[in-house]
Amino acid sequence: MTHESTAVGLASAYSNATTASGDWWRDAVIYQVYVRSFADSDGDGIGDLRGVRSRLPHLARLGVDAVWLTPFYVSPQADGGYDVADYRAVDPLFGDLADADELVRAAHELGLRVIVDVVPNHTSEQHPWFRAALAGEPGARERYLFRRGRGADGSLPPNDWESIFGGPAWTRVADGEWYLHLFAPEQPDLDWTHPEVTAEFDSVLRFWLDLGVDGFRIDVAHGMVKADGLPDIGRGAQATLIGAEPLPFFDQDGVHEIHRSWRRLLDSYEGARIGVAEAWAPSSERLALYVRPDELHQAFNFRFLNCPWDPAAMRTVIDESLSATTAVGAPTTWVLSNHDVVRHVTRYGGGPRGLARARAAAMLMLSLPGSAYLYQGEELGLPEVSDLPPASRQDPAFRRGRRQQIPAPAGAPAPGPGPAAPGIIAPRPGEPPTQPGAGIGNGPEADAGPAPEQPLAPQAHAPTQPQAGASTGPAPETQGQTGAGPAPEPQLPPQANDPTRPETGSGTGSQAGGPGAGTRPQAATDCGPAPEAQGQTGPEAEAGIGPQARACCGPQAETGAGAGPDLLTAPEAEGQDGLRDGCRVPIPWAGAEPPYGFGPAGSWLPQPPEWAGLSVAAQTGDPHSTLELYRAALELRRAMPGLGAPGAGPSPDPSGMRWLPSPDGVLLFTRPGFACTLNTRPEPVELPAPGRPVLSSAPVETDGRTVRLPPDSCTWWAF
Repeated sequence: MTHESTAVGLASAYSNATTASGDWWRDAVIYQVYVRSFADSDGDGIGDLRGVRSRLPHLARLGVDAVWLTPFYVSPQADGGYDVADYRAVDPLFGDLADADELVRAAHELGLRVIVDVVPNHTSEQHPWFRAALAGEPGARERYLFRRGRGADGSLPPNDWESIFGGPAWTRVADGEWYLHLFAPEQPDLDWTHPEVTAEFDSVLRFWLDLGVDGFRIDVAHGMVKADGLPDIGRGAQATLIGAEPLPFFDQDGVHEIHRSWRRLLDSYEGARIGVAEAWAPSSERLALYVRPDELHQAFNFRFLNCPWDPAAMRTVIDESLSATTAVGAPTTWVLSNHDVVRHVTRYGGGPRGLARARAAAMLMLSLPGSAYLYQGEELGLPEVSDLPPASRQDPAFRRGRRQQIPAPAGAPAPGPGPAAPGIIAPRPGEPPTQPGAGIGNGPEADAGPAPEQPLAPQAHAPTQPQAGASTGPAPETQGQTGAGPAPEPQLPPQANDPTRPETGSGTGSQAGGPGAGTRPQAATDCGPAPEAQGQTGPEAEAGIGPQARACCGPQAETGAGAGPDLLTAPEAEGQDGLRDGCRVPIPWAGAEPPYGFGPAGSWLPQPPEWAGLSVAAQTGDPHSTLELYRAALELRRAMPGLGAPGAGPSPDPSGMRWLPSPDGVLLFTRPGFACTLNTRPEPVELPAPGRPVLSSAPVETDGRTVRLPPDSCTWWAF
């Protein structure tokens, strides 16, 4: 007989004991919503909180337990909202505080918990604290990491640290001091030894917990504490070292006291509020320190995401991950895609083979002990969009050589002339030297003379954002909304034509007295190393191996040379490749043409014409679709006691998981009443049937005694 891929019959709707007992996070399936690209309610081409709320029924039907929202706070959007100017207010680009409150309430009514991002390593340069620091307010710079430069005239950076986005991690301000930014210059790092920083973030967490959120995903949870003295590293290409070896700016022991303090705060609230660490560490054992019983509840397991399509490598990562977290009594997390990496359909080779492997990998992930994270659109089998036009890209690393000057505080002395500092971003070959006012810390000010006085002043908020993508013809009907005639012509953001042109930021109009917006070019990304350039070919790309499998703050990065006219070449750009926009293209909901129900008009990134067949509407009801496969897998995960959380019962492994002998290229393991087979080979494999098939990523042939596993497939069994 042939078992169809999503033919599932359930005897009962069993709920795992951990969910019922309150430890919901131990086996939760958490869905990441990249707010800009999920659903647009007002027709400006950018997703918003009302749009998210309108699509919550999709997530409830999918069967996830919680929603993680990327930042929606007041921000100039220099890094997609990960440059926060006001942590207690919603940016008008995404709505207002009432929208956030209504979203949380609506999610809870549907049985969904809500996790929000918090960004504690750095603020926006438009945060009131940093504006005060530049204005020379007494003591204001002590909240950040300002230092005098090296060299006789202080014209050299304080140390050799490099930005994750490429170039130096230091920018010089008008009076000659330098400030640290491990990411973009618009994201100055905070000094967590300052008591006001600690008190402020305690207050921020309480603000959102009081509003009803169920937890926080902590951005750069490994970065808040730096080594004493800020020592040199002594080598370049530092982004490639993250997660591979110790670094003085990441994974310092001091971060754990911060997380212990936050755990005490979270535990003071009812309802099992959780903290999730986005942390990179050199080993599974170091990562497990973040989830000790008195620290955070979860930490992202990027090793699984980066694992190639190889059964031995997968088994090693699974075993080491489970061993490390079990040793501290924490669950392991599993993730295949997020907003910083090439989508796993493409990482696994693209096309039919990539999709087959992605479906199988998802089933493997959902069968493992612990908690799983899904990235929006992966349930549709979306591939990476590898051919976005340069004009539409908004990743800040894409234009990292085009730095703007931070205005000098009124009356502040300009740094004296001096030689260009080694390692600072320089003009590309064939370009004229940077003009006055085009950047700080890159040497040209030596020739340009003193910087003009440009006092910082609040800017008016631009409530309507330009659209980078367009729909062709009338917008298709969406759930609860209809198109209103032809979509307007798309307006590219100003930086599309001139990457050095400033644009009024979107981070103003704070409901809580937030600061005004900045004047940085808009961008839409998070922190951390980006995936390799899309469209990579060859055996490494086909196997899911290599630099394209990068996660935020991941261990690998390249120079980005040759990836586009706006990218620097080595050695100026030894950071991300700047191509993370390809995984952030707004997802399709319904209709035959863009924007596929994303909103009433266009989308901020253009959607491919072939996505019509991948929309939620197109896949719903098709038993062979990727969407129905995910729905069936999540339903079974809830129904079968042996899935999800660590199981009880006799087993040498606390997770209740045992590996069984299997042919080359095949993984076979059991959990109580359950078995999983993964065939990574490009041809079918026969073996004794380990039970009754209940779900398969591809049709499985079995006579009840033996089974013929399809190539690049995963099958679940009950016994």
